[in-house]
Amino acid sequence: MKTTKLTKYIRRYFPYVLVTAAFLICQSLISTGTMPRTTKSLLIPVCVYIVMAVSLNLTVGISGELSLGHAGFMAIGAFTGIVVAEYTGSVFSAPEWVQLLLAIVAGGVLAGIMGTLIGIPVLRLHGDYLAIVTLAFGEIIRNVLNCIYISLDGKKLHFAFNNMNIDGKLLFRGPTGATGVTRIATFTAGFLLVLVTLFVVLNLIHSRSGRAIMAIRDNRIAAESVGIDVTEYRMMAFVTSAVLAGMGGALFGLNYSTLAPSNFSFNASILILVYVVLGGIGNITGSIIAATVLYVLPEELRRFSDYRMLVYAVVLIAVMLVTNSTSVRGFFDRFRDKEQKQRKDGPENKTGKEGAHHE
Repeated sequence: MKTTKLTKYIRRYFPYVLVTAAFLICQSLISTGTMPRTTKSLLIPVCVYIVMAVSLNLTVGISGELSLGHAGFMAIGAFTGIVVAEYTGSVFSAPEWVQLLLAIVAGGVLAGIMGTLIGIPVLRLHGDYLAIVTLAFGEIIRNVLNCIYISLDGKKLHFAFNNMNIDGKLLFRGPTGATGVTRIATFTAGFLLVLVTLFVVLNLIHSRSGRAIMAIRDNRIAAESVGIDVTEYRMMAFVTSAVLAGMGGALFGLNYSTLAPSNFSFNASILILVYVVLGGIGNITGSIIAATVLYVLPEELRRFSDYRMLVYAVVLIAVMLVTNSTSVRGFFDRFRDKEQKQRKDGPENKTGKEGAHHE
């Protein structure tokens, strides 16, 4: 019994240990100056894509719904965060960490509101239909952003759908996006955001609501028959995922001096979905590892020049073949069977056997 509890705690808290260990190692390399400059520039985006992969896994893996518009929520968070950071910095002269915190919170809140508005009609659908509609909403969000212009005039923000009659300093220029952004994102903020994401997702999974969400995923009709509100719990997972995506987007936006809506196209949503699938659907630790490795890998393959993406594609295919191999599954099944056997042969069962033998 003790072994079973220990295994349970290790599985639940291993993602925190993994992320913290990686953060400490990276910080030590940075402080000693041994980390290359190119690798250092990847740290914040890696944190963002870990947040995106874990949050999408909540929808795809835990809730069992295929969403292809996750980059849309990321875009909302990114540009909301940029505007909030510029406003609080210019008007209130707030410290950078306050600007960053408010930007992340604002990005998450607005993405959550949009997730709620989108989820009300969308979550009536299932399967492929849901995937197509979320894809459409992601593209709608990106195209709407292409038409918006935002400027700061003193203490007033102006919104317009053209740049003809808009006064003040332009913060957002439609298809050009945001330019001249003050880069205030930090690796520490990225690490903390990853921890917050893990805390929210893992606690939701292991809560009563999480069990209800997984019950709906496994058998919707059976879940309804025992009184579970399917719409409520599906909406809970979808909106939570959108909020976390918006927070990650805000951090992402404040890591670049220039950012355009074209950065959040359909390809970005597919990229995040690839991280989820290769890491294992429903596997949070797998999403962390896949997002890290698959984001860093293309940069490390630049030495192959024109063949870089070809090598990247071959690596993806190889990973999929290995993870779906029956021999690999059998290898892990042996450990699972061994663990189940240890549970059956625990102290309680051993005592029972000894007592029966004594009699």
